[in-house]
Formats: sequence, structure tokens, C-alpha cells
Amino acid sequence: MRAATYRSKGPATEVLRIEEQPMPEPAVGEVRVRLAFSGVNPSDVKSRAGLAVKTMEFTHVVPHSDGAGVIDAVGSGCPEDLVGSRVWVFNAQWGRAHGTAAEYVTLPAQQAVPLPATVSLEVGATIGIPLMTAYHAVTACGSLMGRTVVVFGAAGNVGYYATQMAKLSGAKVIAVVSSDEKANLARAAGADGVVNYRKDDVSASIRAMTSGRGADFIIEVDAAANAQHYGDLLAFGGKVIVYGSGQALVPVPFRPMIMGFATLYFFIVYRLPADVMRQTIEGVTDLLERGPLKHPSVAVFALEDIAAAHAQVERGANAKVLIRL
Repeated sequence: MRAATYRSKGPATEVLRIEEQPMPEPAVGEVRVRLAFSGVNPSDVKSRAGLAVKTMEFTHVVPHSDGAGVIDAVGSGCPEDLVGSRVWVFNAQWGRAHGTAAEYVTLPAQQAVPLPATVSLEVGATIGIPLMTAYHAVTACGSLMGRTVVVFGAAGNVGYYATQMAKLSGAKVIAVVSSDEKANLARAAGADGVVNYRKDDVSASIRAMTSGRGADFIIEVDAAANAQHYGDLLAFGGKVIVYGSGQALVPVPFRPMIMGFATLYFFIVYRLPADVMRQTIEGVTDLLERGPLKHPSVAVFALEDIAAAHAQVERGANAKVLIRL
């Protein structure tokens, strides 16, 4: 089979290669998926670049965690009738060498989730990290009816979903974005108010939009960039749900946070506890079946153009980047 691989970490154009790899065979409890699309996420790009861990964990890596396709073989212990099922997959390359940037992938059966008939394989490849992260971020807030939620990066893939789900849950949503184009995307997702951090005073704007009270919740894509403002942004008893940060160290203003009884909640979707993972998958499946969500636009690349796909993610693309297999 054809697959994209890298054997050292570094720039995409220097380390990514297209190679022939052996056809994988499913082990006990695994399924094999013939992939239609592979999703490229910022975490995939950062891993390949060596931003967090500079050394190789395996002799070679087939990147990417997300994807969608059709189960074409099952290992011992898996029902034969799974063959032919359309599925979306997640965590394919988490703790493993072989991800979804290949024509086939094997992985534990529970990581291949049935895709509703009304949802395309293209959309299926956008679900894993973005929609699961957004779902857990919103549910981690608790009841949102009548509450105010600030979503940083609301035009990004996670933020776009989080904005919609918070709005569907009864919240007033304030989106923080970096351009007029992204402001329009956030409004289309249901944001009640939009702040352009390149032009506006974020703290003053959010205070004005909340009549001076501040936000009940913040859903955060870059804690290092924004944590210094949490004391000004949060209402008393407010909570910040952090799923990302551009830097390893996050400076937090101690006095306003302790006086405001603020809560910081960090999580990474790869490591959700088993019961929370199950609830997240069930919740995502329900949303897909009911169909209330708009999905991000997509930018589709051929496997041979995977380096260009990684470059688009690094530029901060206003689209979900996919590889067509």
C-alpha cells in the first residue's frame, strides 16, 4: 500500500516521503480500514516538526490520527459483519507508529466508529480531534442555559464546532477571532458577539458585552497567549476550559483568579478517560445523526502533496485540511 512516512523530525518538505508499505493485518480486537480521507490536525504537524518531542518514538511514522473509510477486514474477536461498515477513526497514531496517511490502517475496533448514512466520508475525516475536543470542552462547562461563553479561535475547526454546540446548549456566545473573514465564520456558527483581537481591546469588549459581569466560561485554544487576561474576562466563579497553548508555560494572574474563585480545567482529547471517551463518542454520534451542525469547509490534497497540506495547517488555514487516499 502507499503511505506517507517520516524517519526523522523536521520541516515537512524535508522529512515526508511517499513509500510502499506492507499491507497491515488486523490483530486480535482490531479492524482494518480502507481509508478514503485522512485528516491533518495541528497536533499532527507539531509532532512531525518535533516541537514537543524532538526524538523519534519509532523507526518511522505514518502520521495523522483522524480519518474515514470502510472496514475491509477484522481480526479475531471482532464480528464479521463489521466488514463493509463506513466509519470515522480517531487516535490512529496516538502511541502508535502507523496513522491514517496511508491507504489502509489497522486499529482497535472501538476507534472505528460507525458513520451515519447521511454523513459523507469527507466530513467523517474532520470529526476526530476537532469535534471530539469541542464536544468535551462544551460539556465540561456544565449547564449553559443563560450563561456566557467566550470561544477563542472561534473560526478554527474546534472553535467553530464549540461555538455551535454552546449556542445549541442555550449560551450567549462571544467569539474571539483575528480577522473580518473569521468574524463572518463565527457569526455563521451562531456567535452573538465577535471580538477581533487584532483591532479590539478584548477585555474591554467582553466586559461591555456582558454588562461588566464577565464571562461564565472560556473555551481556550491558546492559554499562553490569553491567560494573563483571565482575571479581567471571567465572572465570579468562572471557568476556563483549556485544550491548547502556543507555549509550554502559561502565566496566570494569581490575585484576580483567587479573588474570583476561578477554575482552570486542562484536557487533551487523546487521553480522555474510558467512560468520558465513550460519552463523547455517543454524544458526537447523536449530533451527527440529528444533523444540527455545520461542518468546516475542507481543503483536499493528494497524498503526494502531503507536505503542502502540512504547510497549510501551519499557516492557520480557515478550513479542515484532508488528504484524499
